[in-house]
Amino acid sequence: MDPEAFAVVGLRTMGGLEELFEAYGIRYLTASRIAEMGFTANTLLDMKEEELDDMMNSLSHIFRWDLLVGERYGIKAAIRAERRRLLEADDRRHHLHSTDHALLDALSRQGLSEEQVVQHAEKDQVGGAGSADTAGTTWGVQQQRKKHRHRHRIAAREGAATEEEEEEEEIRRQREHPFIVTEPGEVARGKKNGLDYLFHLYDQCRDFLLQVQSLAKERGEKCPTKVTNQVFRYAKKAGASYINKPKMRHYVHCYALHCLDEHASNALRKSFKERGENVGAWRQACYHPLVTIAGRRAGWDIDAIFNAHPRLCIWYVPTKLRQLCHAHRHSSASAASSASTSTSAPNAHHLDLPY
Repeated sequence: MDPEAFAVVGLRTMGGLEELFEAYGIRYLTASRIAEMGFTANTLLDMKEEELDDMMNSLSHIFRWDLLVGERYGIKAAIRAERRRLLEADDRRHHLHSTDHALLDALSRQGLSEEQVVQHAEKDQVGGAGSADTAGTTWGVQQQRKKHRHRHRIAAREGAATEEEEEEEEIRRQREHPFIVTEPGEVARGKKNGLDYLFHLYDQCRDFLLQVQSLAKERGEKCPTKVTNQVFRYAKKAGASYINKPKMRHYVHCYALHCLDEHASNALRKSFKERGENVGAWRQACYHPLVTIAGRRAGWDIDAIFNAHPRLCIWYVPTKLRQLCHAHRHSSASAASSASTSTSAPNAHHLDLPY
């Protein structure tokens, strides 16, 4: 086949991707690989943000393509720019159509023929002298522009209200417990997952932290020692969107009990499963055994216990757990001081007795 014909065929099979990515540093081989996956420029323009992330993750992990960091941002930037261009072009067409319609409508109300309408339009474009007809035309155009701006404002308000409702719905879904109480080794049924799956998520977070630390060392950047927002963002980019900060921080003390005393954790799970309790009640019940462990092992210093454990040292201590340990330490110290005072009082009275 002729090289020029081959190039034309290649452009056709690209589905408009080369023109879309041309100014954003996307390699031709990357665009062709996206086209081989069946995506076109129109398909990418209609996709949501998370769908684009899934597409790029599939390209990297499933198809083993070395997608550069700049290309990830370039793909999204190119799609945003093309959407803006199409929106502006559509607005211009709508504006021109409304302007022409207002011109014809204003002049036709004054009983002018179609030829006179065209003559008036040409005269306005050339910059002829103003007249009563021209004034009427200008007034009609201004009214159309006001209506157009008013529609845009209404659409913007409706869009903002819709986004707020979606955010509230997302927050409400996060507050719901996505787990059910299960015994060790039991597989959950239905839409919710069991507690073995919950503890497995914490092990996955540890693996993601190790990957983030490895990348930071390669780039010479600051290396995180705990599971931070950087780790959660990396997990989301890797396709593990089910791992998020609110969920993992919510149950971290339950995971701590599982790590520090697995026997007590399993017994608690079994008892709550037999009573039919929900996962929220089980979560609250996990605090007391941890406080007991902290008082027995480290004088209620829960931070020291977390830092000494290999699987817990990467997690921040929950504020409520720290407050409970502090309250028990304070009450224990008060009880000890009052007991020493009561025992020393009879001794002092005995010394005052005459011999």
